[in-house]
Amino acid sequence: MKYSRIAVRLLESEGEDVFYDPVYHGRTLRVFGMDDYPLVVLRYIVGEYRRIGYSAVVFDTTGKFPREGFDTVLSIEDGKGTGLDPIRMSAEGHFDPYTAATIVQTLYGLDRTLTDRLYSDILRGKIKSVPEAANAGEKYSEVILESYTPLDEAFYSGESPETGKSILVDLGRAYNSTLVGMAFLILAAAFEKRRETVIGIFDGAVLGYTTAGGAALPLLTKPMRRRVTVVATQYAVDSMLNLSGSALLLYHDPDVQGLVYESNGVPPGPSRRFVGKGEGAFIKHTPETVEVHFGELIREE
Repeated sequence: MKYSRIAVRLLESEGEDVFYDPVYHGRTLRVFGMDDYPLVVLRYIVGEYRRIGYSAVVFDTTGKFPREGFDTVLSIEDGKGTGLDPIRMSAEGHFDPYTAATIVQTLYGLDRTLTDRLYSDILRGKIKSVPEAANAGEKYSEVILESYTPLDEAFYSGESPETGKSILVDLGRAYNSTLVGMAFLILAAAFEKRRETVIGIFDGAVLGYTTAGGAALPLLTKPMRRRVTVVATQYAVDSMLNLSGSALLLYHDPDVQGLVYESNGVPPGPSRRFVGKGEGAFIKHTPETVEVHFGELIREE
Protein backbone atom coordinates (compact mmCIF):
# COMPACT_ATOMS: atom_id res chain seq x y z
CA MET A 1 0.00 0.00 0.00
CA LYS A 2 1.41 3.39 -1.00
CA TYR A 3 0.94 6.33 1.31
CA SER A 4 1.25 10.07 0.78
CA ARG A 5 3.79 12.17 2.65
CA ILE A 6 1.14 13.25 5.16
CA ALA A 7 0.26 9.73 6.31
CA VAL A 8 0.58 9.12 10.06
CA ARG A 9 1.22 5.76 11.75
CA LEU A 10 -1.70 5.08 14.10
CA LEU A 11 -1.37 1.49 15.30
CA GLU A 12 1.33 -1.14 15.68
CA SER A 13 0.37 -4.50 14.22
CA GLU A 14 2.18 -7.82 13.88
CA GLY A 15 1.47 -7.94 10.15
CA GLU A 16 1.78 -4.36 8.95
CA ASP A 17 1.48 -1.15 10.95
CA VAL A 18 -1.74 0.79 10.44
CA PHE A 19 -1.53 4.28 8.90
CA TYR A 20 -4.03 7.10 8.57
CA ASP A 21 -3.59 8.90 5.27
CA PRO A 22 -5.85 11.94 4.72
CA VAL A 23 -5.36 11.69 0.96
CA TYR A 24 -6.96 8.23 0.79
CA HIS A 25 -8.96 8.01 4.03
CA GLY A 26 -10.60 11.44 4.18
CA ARG A 27 -9.43 14.76 5.58
CA THR A 28 -11.27 14.28 8.88
CA LEU A 29 -10.40 11.60 11.42
CA ARG A 30 -12.84 10.95 14.27
CA VAL A 31 -11.43 9.47 17.48
CA PHE A 32 -13.74 7.79 20.01
CA GLY A 33 -12.60 6.66 23.45
CA MET A 34 -13.16 6.99 27.19
CA ASP A 35 -11.15 8.92 29.79
CA ASP A 36 -8.04 10.59 28.38
CA TYR A 37 -7.41 8.09 25.56
CA PRO A 38 -8.75 10.46 22.83
CA LEU A 39 -6.69 13.36 24.17
CA VAL A 40 -3.50 11.27 24.24
CA VAL A 41 -4.02 10.20 20.62
CA LEU A 42 -4.88 13.76 19.57
CA ARG A 43 -1.67 15.01 21.16
CA TYR A 44 0.32 12.34 19.32
CA ILE A 45 -1.22 13.08 15.90
CA VAL A 46 -0.79 16.84 16.27
CA GLY A 47 2.87 16.26 17.15
CA GLU A 48 3.38 14.07 14.08
CA TYR A 49 2.01 16.73 11.75
CA ARG A 50 4.12 19.40 13.38
CA ARG A 51 7.17 17.29 12.55
CA ILE A 52 6.42 17.55 8.82
CA GLY A 53 6.00 21.33 9.02
CA TYR A 54 2.26 21.73 9.54
CA SER A 55 1.00 24.47 11.84
CA ALA A 56 -1.49 23.48 14.56
CA VAL A 57 -4.84 24.83 15.71
CA VAL A 58 -6.15 23.02 18.79
CA PHE A 59 -9.42 23.49 20.67
CA ASP A 60 -9.18 21.86 24.11
CA THR A 61 -12.04 21.72 26.63
CA THR A 62 -9.93 20.08 29.35
CA GLY A 63 -7.05 22.50 29.79
CA LYS A 64 -4.68 19.51 29.65
CA PHE A 65 -3.20 19.96 26.19
CA PRO A 66 0.50 20.97 26.44
CA ARG A 67 1.09 24.65 25.67
CA GLU A 68 4.62 24.26 24.36
CA GLY A 69 5.17 25.11 20.70
CA PHE A 70 2.15 27.38 20.20
CA ASP A 71 2.59 30.97 19.02
CA THR A 72 -0.61 31.95 20.83
CA VAL A 73 -2.50 30.44 23.76
CA LEU A 74 -6.00 31.87 24.01
CA SER A 75 -7.76 31.14 27.32
CA ILE A 76 -11.54 31.50 27.31
CA GLU A 77 -13.09 32.19 30.72
CA ASP A 78 -16.60 33.20 31.74
CA GLY A 79 -16.93 36.94 32.32
CA LYS A 80 -13.52 37.81 30.88
CA GLY A 81 -12.76 39.61 27.63
CA THR A 82 -11.66 37.58 24.64
CA GLY A 83 -11.66 40.21 21.89
CA LEU A 84 -13.60 37.75 19.72
CA ASP A 85 -15.98 40.30 18.23
CA PRO A 86 -16.82 39.00 14.72
CA ILE A 87 -17.70 42.44 13.33
CA ARG A 88 -14.46 43.99 14.55
CA MET A 89 -12.49 40.93 13.42
CA SER A 90 -13.93 41.24 9.90
CA ALA A 91 -12.63 44.81 9.72
CA GLU A 92 -9.20 43.46 10.70
CA GLY A 93 -9.26 40.92 7.85
CA HIS A 94 -9.89 37.67 9.70
CA PHE A 95 -12.92 37.02 7.46
CA ASP A 96 -15.31 39.01 5.28
CA PRO A 97 -18.15 41.25 6.57
CA TYR A 98 -20.87 38.89 5.38
CA THR A 99 -19.36 36.08 7.43
CA ALA A 100 -19.45 38.42 10.45
CA ALA A 101 -23.13 39.16 9.81
CA THR A 102 -24.00 35.47 9.48
CA ILE A 103 -22.13 34.68 12.72
CA VAL A 104 -24.29 37.26 14.51
CA GLN A 105 -27.31 35.73 12.77
CA THR A 106 -26.42 32.28 14.13
CA LEU A 107 -25.65 33.53 17.65
CA TYR A 108 -28.79 35.61 18.11
CA GLY A 109 -31.38 34.12 15.75
CA LEU A 110 -31.71 36.94 13.21
CA ASP A 111 -33.86 36.24 10.16
CA ARG A 112 -32.60 36.78 6.62
CA THR A 113 -33.99 40.31 6.28
CA LEU A 114 -32.42 41.53 9.53
CA THR A 115 -29.12 39.84 8.68
CA ASP A 116 -29.03 41.66 5.34
CA ARG A 117 -29.78 44.94 7.11
CA LEU A 118 -26.98 44.33 9.59
CA TYR A 119 -24.62 43.42 6.75
CA SER A 120 -25.48 46.67 4.98
CA ASP A 121 -24.81 48.70 8.14
CA ILE A 122 -21.46 46.93 8.63
CA LEU A 123 -20.43 47.75 5.06
CA ARG A 124 -21.43 51.40 5.52
CA GLY A 125 -19.32 51.61 8.67
CA LYS A 126 -22.36 52.37 10.82
CA ILE A 127 -21.85 49.25 12.94
CA LYS A 128 -18.30 48.38 14.03
CA SER A 129 -18.88 45.82 16.80
CA VAL A 130 -21.51 43.48 18.19
CA PRO A 131 -22.17 45.74 21.23
CA GLU A 132 -22.84 48.57 18.78
CA ALA A 133 -25.25 46.34 16.87
CA ALA A 134 -27.04 45.48 20.10
CA ASN A 135 -27.45 49.14 21.07
CA ALA A 136 -28.11 50.68 17.65
CA GLY A 137 -31.88 50.90 18.12
CA GLU A 138 -32.54 48.91 14.92
CA LYS A 139 -34.88 45.96 14.47
CA TYR A 140 -31.91 43.58 14.56
CA SER A 141 -30.89 45.22 17.85
CA GLU A 142 -34.21 44.20 19.41
CA VAL A 143 -33.66 40.56 18.42
CA ILE A 144 -30.04 40.55 19.61
CA LEU A 145 -31.04 42.02 22.99
CA GLU A 146 -33.53 39.20 23.60
CA SER A 147 -30.62 36.87 24.42
CA TYR A 148 -27.76 39.35 24.92
CA THR A 149 -26.34 39.22 28.47
CA PRO A 150 -23.57 40.91 30.48
CA LEU A 151 -21.47 37.79 29.79
CA ASP A 152 -21.75 38.52 26.06
CA GLU A 153 -20.70 42.14 26.67
CA ALA A 154 -17.63 40.97 28.57
CA PHE A 155 -16.88 38.26 26.00
CA TYR A 156 -16.54 40.78 23.13
CA SER A 157 -14.40 43.24 25.10
CA GLY A 158 -10.64 43.57 24.65
CA GLU A 159 -8.31 43.51 21.68
CA SER A 160 -8.70 40.84 19.02
CA PRO A 161 -6.31 37.95 19.72
CA GLU A 162 -3.30 37.19 17.59
CA THR A 163 -3.99 34.18 15.41
CA GLY A 164 -0.43 33.24 14.56
CA LYS A 165 0.82 30.17 12.77
CA SER A 166 -0.11 27.87 15.67
CA ILE A 167 -2.75 28.55 18.31
CA LEU A 168 -4.10 26.67 21.31
CA VAL A 169 -7.61 27.61 22.42
CA ASP A 170 -7.89 26.62 26.08
CA LEU A 171 -11.56 26.24 27.03
CA GLY A 172 -10.89 24.33 30.24
CA ARG A 173 -11.94 27.22 32.50
CA ALA A 174 -15.09 28.18 30.59
CA TYR A 175 -18.26 26.68 32.05
CA ASN A 176 -20.92 28.50 30.06
CA SER A 177 -21.71 26.32 27.04
CA THR A 178 -23.10 29.30 25.11
CA LEU A 179 -19.84 31.22 25.39
CA VAL A 180 -17.85 28.13 24.46
CA GLY A 181 -19.96 27.69 21.33
CA MET A 182 -19.56 31.37 20.46
CA ALA A 183 -15.78 31.21 20.71
CA PHE A 184 -15.67 27.99 18.71
CA LEU A 185 -17.77 29.41 15.85
CA ILE A 186 -15.93 32.73 15.60
CA LEU A 187 -12.50 31.11 15.61
CA ALA A 188 -13.64 28.38 13.22
CA ALA A 189 -14.61 31.10 10.74
CA ALA A 190 -11.18 32.69 11.19
CA PHE A 191 -9.41 29.37 10.53
CA GLU A 192 -11.80 28.01 7.90
CA LYS A 193 -9.49 28.51 4.92
CA ARG A 194 -6.18 27.63 6.56
CA ARG A 195 -3.97 25.10 4.82
CA GLU A 196 -0.77 23.29 5.81
CA THR A 197 -2.52 22.93 9.16
CA VAL A 198 -3.65 20.20 11.52
CA ILE A 199 -6.80 21.11 13.44
CA GLY A 200 -7.40 19.26 16.70
CA ILE A 201 -10.78 19.35 18.47
CA PHE A 202 -11.44 17.87 21.93
CA ASP A 203 -14.10 17.27 23.07
CA GLY A 204 -15.90 17.36 19.73
CA ALA A 205 -19.31 16.45 21.18
CA VAL A 206 -19.07 19.17 23.82
CA LEU A 207 -17.99 21.84 21.35
CA GLY A 208 -20.71 20.86 18.89
CA TYR A 209 -23.45 20.84 21.53
CA THR A 210 -24.83 24.36 20.97
CA THR A 211 -26.27 25.83 17.79
CA ALA A 212 -23.13 27.92 17.33
CA GLY A 213 -20.84 24.96 17.95
CA GLY A 214 -22.83 22.81 15.54
CA ALA A 215 -22.36 25.49 12.88
CA ALA A 216 -18.62 25.59 13.54
CA LEU A 217 -17.89 21.90 12.96
CA PRO A 218 -18.64 21.90 9.19
CA LEU A 219 -16.30 24.86 8.71
CA LEU A 220 -13.36 22.88 10.09
CA THR A 221 -14.24 19.40 8.80
CA LYS A 222 -15.02 20.18 5.18
CA PRO A 223 -12.43 18.54 2.90
CA MET A 224 -9.53 20.81 2.00
CA ARG A 225 -6.17 19.95 0.46
CA ARG A 226 -3.14 20.30 2.73
CA ARG A 227 -5.30 20.27 5.83
CA VAL A 228 -6.16 17.58 8.40
CA THR A 229 -8.84 17.74 11.10
CA VAL A 230 -8.92 15.37 14.06
CA VAL A 231 -12.16 15.41 16.07
CA ALA A 232 -11.73 13.49 19.33
CA THR A 233 -14.55 12.72 21.75
CA GLN A 234 -15.63 10.63 24.70
CA TYR A 235 -19.28 10.71 23.63
CA ALA A 236 -20.90 8.73 20.81
CA VAL A 237 -23.58 11.31 20.01
CA ASP A 238 -25.26 11.74 16.62
CA SER A 239 -23.25 14.85 15.75
CA MET A 240 -20.06 12.79 16.00
CA LEU A 241 -21.34 9.49 14.63
CA ASN A 242 -22.82 11.15 11.54
CA LEU A 243 -19.74 13.24 10.80
CA SER A 244 -18.09 12.04 7.61
CA GLY A 245 -14.58 10.63 7.73
CA SER A 246 -12.67 7.62 8.95
CA ALA A 247 -12.74 6.64 12.61
CA LEU A 248 -10.29 5.46 15.24
CA LEU A 249 -12.08 3.50 17.97
CA LEU A 250 -10.26 3.28 21.29
CA TYR A 251 -11.14 1.54 24.56
CA HIS A 252 -14.76 2.26 25.54
CA ASP A 253 -17.87 0.56 26.89
CA PRO A 254 -19.16 -2.29 24.69
CA ASP A 255 -22.41 -0.50 23.82
CA VAL A 256 -20.51 2.58 22.67
CA GLN A 257 -18.15 0.44 20.59
CA GLY A 258 -21.21 -1.16 19.01
CA LEU A 259 -22.65 2.26 18.15
CA VAL A 260 -19.40 3.34 16.49
CA TYR A 261 -19.18 0.13 14.46
CA GLU A 262 -22.85 0.35 13.45
CA SER A 263 -22.72 4.01 12.41
CA ASN A 264 -19.66 3.32 10.27
CA GLY A 265 -21.32 0.47 8.42
CA VAL A 266 -19.10 -2.29 9.82
CA PRO A 267 -20.90 -5.62 9.29
CA PRO A 268 -21.56 -7.91 12.29
CA GLY A 269 -18.94 -10.58 12.93
CA PRO A 270 -15.18 -10.59 13.55
CA SER A 271 -14.85 -7.09 12.09
CA ARG A 272 -16.52 -5.80 15.28
CA ARG A 273 -13.89 -7.12 17.64
CA PHE A 274 -13.80 -5.64 21.15
CA VAL A 275 -11.14 -2.96 21.58
CA GLY A 276 -9.30 -3.21 24.91
CA LYS A 277 -7.05 -0.85 26.84
CA GLY A 278 -4.11 0.40 24.80
CA GLU A 279 -5.65 -0.90 21.57
CA GLY A 280 -7.36 0.70 18.62
CA ALA A 281 -9.54 -0.17 15.65
CA PHE A 282 -9.07 2.00 12.57
CA ILE A 283 -12.23 2.07 10.44
CA LYS A 284 -11.44 3.42 7.00
CA HIS A 285 -13.83 4.11 4.16
CA THR A 286 -13.19 3.73 0.46
CA PRO A 287 -15.70 4.29 -2.36
CA GLU A 288 -16.27 0.51 -2.46
CA THR A 289 -15.72 -0.89 1.03
CA VAL A 290 -15.40 -0.36 4.75
CA GLU A 291 -12.25 -1.88 6.28
CA VAL A 292 -11.29 -2.36 9.93
CA HIS A 293 -7.68 -2.72 11.07
CA PHE A 294 -6.67 -3.53 14.67
CA GLY A 295 -3.46 -2.88 16.56
CA GLU A 296 -1.72 -1.41 19.59
CA LEU A 297 -1.64 2.36 20.09
CA ILE A 298 1.60 4.09 19.18
CA ARG A 299 3.42 5.22 22.30
CA GLU A 300 4.63 8.81 22.38
CA GLU A 301 8.37 9.18 22.40
